[in-house]
Amino acid sequence: MKEKIVQTAGRNALGEFTPDFAHFNDDILFGENWYNNDIDLRTKCIITVVALMSQGVTDNSIRYHIENAKNHGISQKEIAAVITHTAFYAGWPHAWAVFNIAKEVYADDAPALTEKDQFAKELFFPIGEPNPYGQFFV
Repeated sequence: MKEKIVQTAGRNALGEFTPDFAHFNDDILFGENWYNNDIDLRTKCIITVVALMSQGVTDNSIRYHIENAKNHGISQKEIAAVITHTAFYAGWPHAWAVFNIAKEVYADDAPALTEKDQFAKELFFPIGEPNPYGQFFV
């Protein structure tokens, strides 16, 4: 079993202003939810990209989730198929926007993360600018 990583980005960025939201972000969403092993990480990555695309989210959060999918072994061909399939249900314009982001992510020839770095990254995702999780991304 992997060592559980304690998330603090919500508390660091919003804790004084909204401690309840920071708790839900750190302990529930990026703690219990992403740490839960009932769904494998590849599937979670695809579900997350689909959910964000379906809502029209095209900020840094979908970029990092696409990077996370890539780092969990989702190939360029697979992510293209996921985006294409989702386009018929979530909207063609959403697909165009997400394809432009995915092209940039998959054009990056950065080396794969080490297992330890990947585990840290799989639990931490940015929610806007500036990226409060930047220290966890290579």
